Amino acid sequence: MEEVPLERPAPDTPAPADAPARGPSRADPARADAAAEPAGVPPGPVSRRLTPLRMIWREAIKYPGQVAAALLALVTTSTATIAIPARFKGIVDQAFGPHAQPGVIDQAFHVLLLIVVVLGFATAIRFYYVSWLGERVVADIRARVQSNLLRLPPAFFESNSPKEISSRMTSDTAIIEQVVGTTVSIALRNTITALGGLIYLFFLAPRLTAGLVIGIPVVIFPIAWFGSRLRKVSRSSQDRVADIGAMTAEVLGAIRIVQAFGQEGRERARFAAAVERTFDTARRRIMIRAVMTAVVIFLVMGGITALMWQGAMGVANGSLTGGTIAAFVLTGGIVAGSCGALTEVYGDLLRGAGAAGRLNELLLEQPDIAPPARPIALPSPPRGALAFQNVAFRYPSRPEISALTDFSLTVEPGETVAIVGPSGAGKSTLFLLAQRFYDPQGGVIRIDGVPLPQADPAEIRARMALVPQEPVLFAANARDNLRYGAWDASDEAIWAAARAANAEDFLRALPEGLDTFLGEGGARLSGGQRQRMAIARAVLRDAPILLLDEATSALDAESERLVQDALDHLMQGRTTLVIAHRLATVRAADRIVVMDGGRIVEQGTHASLIAADGLYARLARMQFDGA
Repeated sequence: MEEVPLERPAPDTPAPADAPARGPSRADPARADAAAEPAGVPPGPVSRRLTPLRMIWREAIKYPGQVAAALLALVTTSTATIAIPARFKGIVDQAFGPHAQPGVIDQAFHVLLLIVVVLGFATAIRFYYVSWLGERVVADIRARVQSNLLRLPPAFFESNSPKEISSRMTSDTAIIEQVVGTTVSIALRNTITALGGLIYLFFLAPRLTAGLVIGIPVVIFPIAWFGSRLRKVSRSSQDRVADIGAMTAEVLGAIRIVQAFGQEGRERARFAAAVERTFDTARRRIMIRAVMTAVVIFLVMGGITALMWQGAMGVANGSLTGGTIAAFVLTGGIVAGSCGALTEVYGDLLRGAGAAGRLNELLLEQPDIAPPARPIALPSPPRGALAFQNVAFRYPSRPEISALTDFSLTVEPGETVAIVGPSGAGKSTLFLLAQRFYDPQGGVIRIDGVPLPQADPAEIRARMALVPQEPVLFAANARDNLRYGAWDASDEAIWAAARAANAEDFLRALPEGLDTFLGEGGARLSGGQRQRMAIARAVLRDAPILLLDEATSALDAESERLVQDALDHLMQGRTTLVIAHRLATVRAADRIVVMDGGRIVEQGTHASLIAADGLYARLARMQFDGA
């Protein structure tokens, strides 16, 4: 596949202190354009600009029957279109000649009506199959892009805004649908018609047609000149539309904050400014297309008018018949119309190439973390041992800052280890590395004795259950949100997990029970209820290693008690790593590891760390004295 880079980076998204911050991953445009050229073909402006359309063709030829039917219908409609002026030539010569016969005239018109019927039938077939291909290709591209996006690590979406990617999935695929379902059909039909018309014109009047062909470069050069400018403006126009989509999703997603801080006016003005920028860019694109169409039509029709002048003189001196000049006029008009249509669709093809290029970039994006060619299977049954040995790690976008330095920690099966320390100490980095969203630059991480790079990432993550600080719920019903832990879980297992997570009571109180739609992000539930849903999901996961990331930090006292009771039940018999800022929640941990600056500075029990009077004791005094 040909890689065509995005021309502008996605908006930067701020990341938390412990989270990775990765710079935009953008290919060099010159290198990508060069790579897009096929081998053995010298680079050219038109071929380079339309190269991304190959992706669409590769998707379309997966359905050879439909492609063949569409092409056959295209050829039939073009042939029938050229056959109409050919029949008019015979009709004019026979009907207006001195030896006109009614029977011959009737027969000529019968043939003409038959051609019209064939034209209409073939047009319907062409419309069906071309439209079918447009919808099918778009559906396949969307599915492939989404499938590849699901393979990419979270770091990719920190430097490439998910909102912008979502906008691309809708706006760019809509453009491709138009290109496949309409533009390509128009381009092919008019190309075939123009070529067929020129051949017929040579047969009718070689001298007049030679003059017409000589004038073709006069039309081609303005197309190329205007097309180069139209491509830039079209791409900019698509970017502005994507900005509007991303801005709308961002503002509406945070509507409570917008209204709570009274920023409706500012957001209204910001959106209006973005809309005006989009309109200005679209206006420039429309102006270029309008001028290009006017210039080309003027050149084409002006040239035909001059040729008709010569043709009229030929009829006057007897070198041409009236039927010949009538057929030449009709065919010339068809050819001119086809050339004019080609000038219009060229801009659409460029827009389609730009859209295909951006989607192709998403298809070509490869995950930084991939399964090894021959992964080592993790031991079965799982033990739940986790070990960090001399791990050194720097985020790729912040190579000058060390997130972890010579970090070593061994967590035994069934042990509960609390990770505490100030913000930016590297606590969340441990979870990201344990789930192999990144690989360390030094040292090794093992799960049940197997180094993570030698195992399948999917198998690694299958042995872990995560309860995040901010629980993520989907716009679905309660059952589907809970089944994310184990999609094949029965209702009995779901209710058992809900009971273990202290979530059964409020779930049964929902209007439709497990079938109740929870709203966007679980908006119909309270914070404590969402957290208990996340715990129930982890219960269903039934993984040997449990990762708890500040699971009770944002809850009120009652909700915290219910959630903590659920967590205590969940932690039984599992290896547990707990990130906590509220030290009261980790007093009972088997071991407390204190981190600062990417290193372990202390570890022990709550009592021993208090007695040591180090960083942990200082943090404890600040929290407990304040309480």
